[in-house]
Amino acid sequence: MGNPLITVIISFIVGVIAFLVGYFLKQYLVGTKLKSAQAEAERILVEAEAQKKGLLLQAKDEGIRLRDEIEAEMQRKRVDVRRQEERLQKRQEQLDHRFESIENRERAFNKRQSTLDRRAAEVEKLYEQQMAELQRISGLTQEDAKQILLGMVEKDARQDMARIVRAVESEAKAEGERRAREIIALAIQRIASDQVSETVVSAVPLPSDDMKGRIIGRQGRNIRAFENATGIDVIVDDTPEAIILSGFDPVRREIARVAMAKLITDGRIHPARIEKTVEKAREEVEQTIVEEGERAALESGIHGLHPEIIKLLGRLKYRTSYGQNQHQHAVECAQIAGILAAELGADVRVAKEGALLHDIGKAVDHEIEGPHALIGADIAKRCGVNPRVVNIIGAHHHELEQESLEAVIVEAADAISGARPGARRESLETYVERIKALEEVANSFTGVSESYAIQAGREIRIIVRPEEIDDFAAINLSKDIARKVEESLEFPGQIKVTVIRETRAIDYAK
Repeated sequence: MGNPLITVIISFIVGVIAFLVGYFLKQYLVGTKLKSAQAEAERILVEAEAQKKGLLLQAKDEGIRLRDEIEAEMQRKRVDVRRQEERLQKRQEQLDHRFESIENRERAFNKRQSTLDRRAAEVEKLYEQQMAELQRISGLTQEDAKQILLGMVEKDARQDMARIVRAVESEAKAEGERRAREIIALAIQRIASDQVSETVVSAVPLPSDDMKGRIIGRQGRNIRAFENATGIDVIVDDTPEAIILSGFDPVRREIARVAMAKLITDGRIHPARIEKTVEKAREEVEQTIVEEGERAALESGIHGLHPEIIKLLGRLKYRTSYGQNQHQHAVECAQIAGILAAELGADVRVAKEGALLHDIGKAVDHEIEGPHALIGADIAKRCGVNPRVVNIIGAHHHELEQESLEAVIVEAADAISGARPGARRESLETYVERIKALEEVANSFTGVSESYAIQAGREIRIIVRPEEIDDFAAINLSKDIARKVEESLEFPGQIKVTVIRETRAIDYAK
């Protein structure tokens, strides 16, 4: 092995040499790159200078072009401005000319106005002179003449007004009647029901007059037992092969009729048999009442009614009013009310239910004091009926205030069913009383000379004194009489009020 010092020295020398070689090599490379970069920079500078010159040339060209365009635009605007100035100059000349013309017209108008003012003063003076002369000749002041003229104008105006009112009223009435006829005809075109006579007696046919003695029984015990069991009077008279059952309760009378028919058929008539037969007849009639009530609800399309309401509907089968069967009347009203409600956009269900139940108070009105409408409303309320339907029942004769369109529809359906021809009849006494009351109402008005109720009370004709009632007042009088008839009388259907005013001039040739 050699000397370590020498090895270190040699290594150091080699490292120094390597460092120097690397340094000089790096300097060489850096110089080479610097020269290359300087050459590239000079080249870029040359190209930039060339581009600069090109851009300057383009800019100069663009500036020249824009200058030419601006000069051309300025030239066009100068031409337009010159034209506008010429147009404004012409307008100014025209306005000056018109202003001068207006001034000339104004001067002429002022001259004419002064002339007119002078003539107006002359006319006013002549008018005053003529008025003074007219007052002197007529002996009337200006106020008196004015009052006379106003009276004539007022009379003519009232006549014209009455004529216009009549024309408008006739047109409205014709249109209203046409529409009402359409709705009512649609409502009742399929509605028809048999009618029965209003009576408080029922006739029971007998196979022979010998049966009368068996019905009476020994010392009248059979007839007394029958009357005690039914609450109905039995009339045995000279009527051949028939006896009469009399009573104001229609259900009791029907029970008695059924029981009597069963006893006559069976032939065994004695008090014990009578009581058993009457009880059986009562059960049959009660069953019939329920069946009839259900049938009425089914025909009317109303479901879910309280059982008590069903029974009251069935009892109406044995109830009549002015000869019209109330069970059939209720079903008929429900059908009419349903059609009317559908036509008018109302609640069909409420209208039909209210119409079906509106007279249920008549089923018990002989047992409870008060109007049948309020009785029915109270029963319906206790049975949980819809409050709107309760109001319809209580308000169909205006005992309560009507709260819905359906209430008005039911009132109309009730009137339609009761007022159509052949639906009801009246007793002679009721008819005569209504005729007298109708004429008394008409005669109570001032200016009425005579009044006549005609057409079975369906129309009243009033003759007025022409010197007290003019045409316009005649129209108002007919309305006032109609309103008072509605408030003070009860009547089926409607009553026509006709006011007649005429002036007669009579002279004689001698």
